[in-house]
Amino acid sequence: MKMKCYRRLLGIIYKKHITNKEARQKIENAIGPHVDLLTIVQQRKLEWYGHTTRSSGLAKTIMQGTVDGGRRNAGNIREATAIKLRNTLRIAEDRGEWKAAVRRSSTAPRRVQNLRYM
Repeated sequence: MKMKCYRRLLGIIYKKHITNKEARQKIENAIGPHVDLLTIVQQRKLEWYGHTTRSSGLAKTIMQGTVDGGRRNAGNIREATAIKLRNTLRIAEDRGEWKAAVRRSSTAPRRVQNLRYM
């Protein structure tokens, strides 16, 4: 799907026989280096986790797993940060320390100001 979108943005039709590698190179030339979508999603999820951990409400209660149910307790947070869950709760209470942990675990997304099409 991602390559289909790239090709559509660049106006590449299938009859041109442009390889995916060439299409990626054209996108890279047009917008510069960019962060993968999954990296951005992971970073925002970690930021939200820190935000809800510092708050007091239903989201925090659910996130910490104190509600009955079959969901894993923030397992993907542990996998993303390589920090044990009890330590992530402590670290997330300090906003600056949590931001540093998020930066270490994922690359910050770069925002493109002016997109020039080829």
